[in-house]
Amino acid sequence: MDDITGNDRMIGESENFLVMQEQLSRLAPLNKPVLIIGERGTGKELVASRVHFLSKRWEQPFIKINCAAFNEALLESQLFGHEAGAFTGATKQQKGFFERADGGTLFLDELATTSMAVQERILRVTEYGEIERLGGTKPINVDVRIVAATNVDLPQLARDGKFRDDLLDRLAFDVITLPPLRERIEDIPVLARHFAINMIKELGREYFPGFSKTAAKALLEYAWPGNVRELKNVIERCVYQSEDPDAPIKDIVFDPFASPYRPKSSSASATEAGGMDTSDFVTAEDFEVGSIGFKHQVQEYEKKILREALKQCQFNQRKTAKLLDLSYDQLRGYLRKYDLNT
Repeated sequence: MDDITGNDRMIGESENFLVMQEQLSRLAPLNKPVLIIGERGTGKELVASRVHFLSKRWEQPFIKINCAAFNEALLESQLFGHEAGAFTGATKQQKGFFERADGGTLFLDELATTSMAVQERILRVTEYGEIERLGGTKPINVDVRIVAATNVDLPQLARDGKFRDDLLDRLAFDVITLPPLRERIEDIPVLARHFAINMIKELGREYFPGFSKTAAKALLEYAWPGNVRELKNVIERCVYQSEDPDAPIKDIVFDPFASPYRPKSSSASATEAGGMDTSDFVTAEDFEVGSIGFKHQVQEYEKKILREALKQCQFNQRKTAKLLDLSYDQLRGYLRKYDLNT
């Protein structure tokens, strides 16, 4: 599940989160389509579920389908159903998700991955409230509220000719845009404690001793490219790995793949692939062991790399992120951490 919280509750107290909650509460009772936009791990499915259960349809079916999980032909069959003999292997009639969701809500996750042909059939449902099974000859009336989600820029996709403008117009009665975790800093301690307590219960321990100051600071400074889903994984991992159940959590492992024994990539070197050769500006003189603490030296080293990479890319942050093999959000997090925003 694309969680905002630990289970099925939405947790947060930041202004961005509360504004989104207020919009959701106003929109949910209306019998209108909803479009949910958000990065991976921000909680799109949970928001869709809340829209349904706060609506007048709450006692009716809430059906979910990940459109990216099927090829075009199979997705059509899943959504609209088929008659016996409609294609090889169709031995009996099958109702599609639209029929099964009649009277309720259908959540279309990863909507942007659908083909233009599937989009055209979805458009017909939104316009006329009817579908036709594959191999069928009669239209079938359905009363379904569509809630769709994506993590891409749908208007840009429509401008590029990869998404139907008319379908976008139909679905975008209102758009709920979920704030990424890096824009909800105040919620990180709340969520972290919630996930930690749940893990403590799973482990059968008596209480959660909390996080050390160093650990808490690290959680706040991290960019969280995977948002709340990543936070949940990180917290649960550090709780189960803690050896002393009575001591506050000290070590936060953000990358579970980090290991000196991790297999090396067989791809060409960063320089050959157009990456950055850090030897151009990082030398042994950058590290003067003795007078300054290790952490301080590492931070100065990171700042030096960031400054040189920004300069090399003429301060274009997207090019800089690519050069450093970081996501754009990770780079923004580092720039904010070291106050290097240009």
